[in-house]
Amino acid sequence: MKPIRIAIIGYGKIAQDQHLPSIQANPRFELVATSSRSGQGAARKFTDWRELIRTVEGLEAVAITTPPEPRYQIARECIQAGLHCLLEKPPTAGLAEIADLDCLAQGKSVTLFTTWHAQHHSTVEAAAKALAGKRIARMQILWHEDVRKWHPGQAWIWQAGGFGVFDPGINAFSIATKIFPGGLFVQSAELSVPANAQTPIAVDVKFASPEADGPLTASLDWRRSEGEEWTIEVETSDGVHVRLEQGGAKLLLNGRASPDSGPGEYPDIYRTFVDLLDERRSLVDVAPLRLVADCLLVGARRTVEAFNG
Repeated sequence: MKPIRIAIIGYGKIAQDQHLPSIQANPRFELVATSSRSGQGAARKFTDWRELIRTVEGLEAVAITTPPEPRYQIARECIQAGLHCLLEKPPTAGLAEIADLDCLAQGKSVTLFTTWHAQHHSTVEAAAKALAGKRIARMQILWHEDVRKWHPGQAWIWQAGGFGVFDPGINAFSIATKIFPGGLFVQSAELSVPANAQTPIAVDVKFASPEADGPLTASLDWRRSEGEEWTIEVETSDGVHVRLEQGGAKLLLNGRASPDSGPGEYPDIYRTFVDLLDERRSLVDVAPLRLVADCLLVGARRTVEAFNG
């Protein structure tokens, strides 16, 4: 079978560390080009993504791994050129943009895939099955890390549209919307915004759901100085206890540990992309992005000390 000719648009750390090796390890893909403002990349290198999609012969698909703000325009032009599109998370900076891309992709009969890498653990799927049909007694999300370690010197995250602590926190939301057995809604949120930033460094959220009998909360915080805590703990009304650790990679089900047995987040993303291409369909999931938007809509802002990274 002839491999799918794919390019990466936006060759930063996530592309180099995750997308590149996952594409290279999948025999169904052939990486033919990359683009970045610096000109760094693999295969045929471009500094102008428009030139890439215009000149690379036989190009069929693109993985768009830029920061979220420019993704809409890039994806729109790629779809109009008849290219299948894989979007890093979050797919766009706003909900209206991804809705427009979804309609455009349907009209052009190309695949659009919004990826949420934290969902691609076998442990997350196992947690969803354990909670299916249950009533929830409580849920607690703790997503704490050091922004200086994970986003060193990245000014864009503090600007409007940069998401702030929601950049990692949306991974927690993507797991929660995958495993929660029913609707999940933002009841209230408190956003701690540094005096010199436009986006929050910490957020505390209270959720509500018709399927819950007790508290549903999330704490996202970029000010943790030692180690990380990426956990989601859920208890059902009939006593089932689910705890996901290490960003979803480890499951404790009623105290019994179960490691991730899958191929890994990004290899599974590209396995799924192949399935979507073969089946000529899209997968557009906006539930995690909608929770972020609702936090910003109903949340109260408080100013905290300026961040000096």
